[in-house]
Amino acid sequence: MTSHEIDYKIIGEDIQVVEIELDPNETVIAEAGSMLFMEDGIVFETKMGDGSQPDQGFMGKLLQAGTRLITGESLFMTHFTNRGVGKRKVAFAAPYPGTVMPINLANIYQNTLIVQKDGFLCAALGTRLGIHFNQRFGTGLFGGEGFILAKVMGDGMAFVHAGGVVMEKQLNNEVLRVDTGCVVAFEPQINFSIERAGGLRSMVFGGEGLFLATLRGTGRVWIQSMPISKLVQRLSPGGGQATKEGGSVLGQLGNLFE
Repeated sequence: MTSHEIDYKIIGEDIQVVEIELDPNETVIAEAGSMLFMEDGIVFETKMGDGSQPDQGFMGKLLQAGTRLITGESLFMTHFTNRGVGKRKVAFAAPYPGTVMPINLANIYQNTLIVQKDGFLCAALGTRLGIHFNQRFGTGLFGGEGFILAKVMGDGMAFVHAGGVVMEKQLNNEVLRVDTGCVVAFEPQINFSIERAGGLRSMVFGGEGLFLATLRGTGRVWIQSMPISKLVQRLSPGGGQATKEGGSVLGQLGNLFE
C-alpha cells in the first residue's frame, strides 16, 4: 500500500465534518481552507502538489500544481502531519451543506475515481490528483460539470464532498439519466455524455431543462440531490419560485423578463 492508512469518523447529518485520526508521522492532504480543528502535535505545511511523488523535481511539481489551476482549484495543498507522540486528530469541514463521502480507492476500478472539479475535500498522503477531460463538447457545455473534472487516484482513503443527499447507484450494462449537475462522481469505465431531455414539447414544457446527463456501462455512480449551482440559483433573487415550469425554457424566459 503506497498511501498512508488513516482512521476516520464522519460527524453530523446535514452539514458534515470528517474527523481523521493520525498515527505518528502519518499525513493527510487537504484543500486549502478546509481544516476545522487540529489537536496539539499536528503540524501543517503548504506545498505545491499532492506529495504523492516525493522525489519529483520542481518542474514536475509545478506541472502537477498547474493542472489544479485548470480545474479552478488552488495552486497549493495543505499537508497535515502528526509529529506528536500517540494518536492525534484533525478535522475538515465541507464548504457548503451536504454529505462527506468516504471512498476507499483500493475498492474502485483501476484505483481511479472521476469527481466533479470542486468535490475533493481531503485524502491520505500518497493519493494523486489529476484532471479528466470531457471528450464531448456537449457534455462540457451543458453538463453542469464543465469540460474538466478531477481525477483522484490511489489505494487509500479519499473524501469527496457532495451537495445534499448522496445516492450510490450500481450500473450493470445499464443507462442512467440524471439531472445535469447532479453527478458527483463515477468510476472511469462509465461513459458520461449529455442528451436531449426528450421531444420538443418535453424540453419546452417539461420543467426538467433541455438536457440530461447520461451514464452508460457497468460500474458505480454517485449522484447528489443539491449541487452548489442549484443551491445558488434557489437562493438568488427570483430563483426560489418553485414553479412547475421553473426548469423549462418558459420558466427561464420568465426570469429574464423579471
